[in-house]
Parts: sequence; structure tokens; C-alpha cells
Amino acid sequence: MKGFLNRLRGVERDIIQMPVEDTAAGPYYEAQGNEIEIFEAAYKKRLPVMLKGPTGCGKTRFLEAMAWRLQRPLVTVSCHEDLTSSDLVGRFLLEGEQTVWQDGPLTRAVKAGAICYLDEIVEARTDSTVIIHPLTDHRRQLPLEKKGQEIEAHEDFMLVISYNPGYQTVLKDLKPSTKQRFIGIDFNYPNEDIERKILRNEVPELAEAQLAPLVAAGRRARTLKDHGLDEATSTRALVYAANMMAAGITPLEACKAALVSPVTDDPELAEALLEIIRAHFS
Repeated sequence: MKGFLNRLRGVERDIIQMPVEDTAAGPYYEAQGNEIEIFEAAYKKRLPVMLKGPTGCGKTRFLEAMAWRLQRPLVTVSCHEDLTSSDLVGRFLLEGEQTVWQDGPLTRAVKAGAICYLDEIVEARTDSTVIIHPLTDHRRQLPLEKKGQEIEAHEDFMLVISYNPGYQTVLKDLKPSTKQRFIGIDFNYPNEDIERKILRNEVPELAEAQLAPLVAAGRRARTLKDHGLDEATSTRALVYAANMMAAGITPLEACKAALVSPVTDDPELAEALLEIIRAHFS
């Protein structure tokens, strides 16, 4: 039992409790388009939503902000290749001499009327994907096959999934029959003005004289995507670099630690990225 509970804690990353009205502002998110209006309309009609976009572009922050905005608790599950349907819905466990049922994070969200976020759903096993189908149409039910039950979703329950289209392969992608069950919202890295605003908010102590070249260097580094780099420089990575700089690390070393070392082990690519950084901070 302890092994399962430890595994479950590793799957269910966090639960954001119901926000309280008239308290401090919720999670910061800077809109890039009409994604807030689209999500609110989907929630109003209780339609499932799929967030599509590259890593570090703000999908999770967006959903945290929307959960706060809609005053709903948020259950986040980080999907991985070992994630089974039992990890999501629950299973029978031995407790002393008795067999007891332990609800999984998806079942708890369905019962409580929370927003359940399956992050990087494409990483999960196929049986985990199939189990959510009845929740994504008019039925709004979650089958608990091991208990021989079907749970009716709470009226406030909403299912949200995310995935990075750049990672999809023939063997690891969502089936069209699954994709078409969702309202899709596309994300990408924000434009330069918005990205500056994000960094200014996330790291207010960083001087403007350092913020502007950091954003410019990050945007220039993105041009190396698909030219040797598998992953583009993310907004999240720029925030990390800004925090390092605000902590007293030189711009070159901060960018090397946040923008270069995590994305490549190739000396030539690393040097190309460093040249971009030097050019903007010279």
C-alpha cells in the first residue's frame, strides 16, 4: 500500500484549493490572444479542453490562472509512460485484513467538481487515454470497471489535457478520435513586448538594461530550433536566466546555465548559443 501511495503522490503533482474571493491576485498570466475567452466559454458549457504548445510557453500557468479566475480547485496529474488507468481512477488495496478502494486523482476530481489537468497526456499509456473518453462527450461519466460502477461527473467538473505537438511521433501521439473530443487552444511563445512584460512581472528586480537584451537573445536563440537544437529557448528558461541575473550572476554565466547547458551537450551548438548571448550583452 505504501508503494502505491508514494507512486500516487508522484503522479498527482498538486491540488490548488478553491480560491477565496477578495484575496490577493491569483497566478499571474499575460494573455496572448483570446485564449481566456475561449476557455471561459468552454467551461460555461462544460466542454473538455486541449492545450497545445511547446514546453515552457505558459500552458500550465494559464490553467492555474483560469482555475483561480473560475473559482475551481485544480488537480494536476503529470503523465508519464508508466501511468496506467488505475493510477488515474483508483484501485483496491489491502489495509490490514481488509480490501479497501482508493480513489485516484481523476475520480476525486470528478466527484468534487474540480478541474482535472492531465499534463502531457501523450506520454501516458493508451489505456489511460481511453478511460477519459466517456468524460468527454454527453455522458460525462467515469467508468470504474474494477468496482462495476459508473461515476456521474459533478456539474462543475472539467477535463483539460495538454501536449507538445513537437514531441509527437508515429508511436506517441494522440489518436484523431481522442483529439476531436476536445476544444483546442493553441499556445506559442509570446511576442517580444509580451515576453518583456512577463519577465518584468516575474523578476521585477531585474534592471531594464538587462531585461531587454535577455529577451532579444532568447528570441534569436529560438532560430536554432530544428537547426541542431531539438527544443527552442522557452519563456520559462528566460525567467530562470533573469532570476539568476537578479541574484548577481553575470548575464553570460546566467544565460549559459539557463539557456545553453539544459538544451544541448554539443560543443558547437553551445558555442553558437553563447555567441548570440555575447552579441546581445556586449
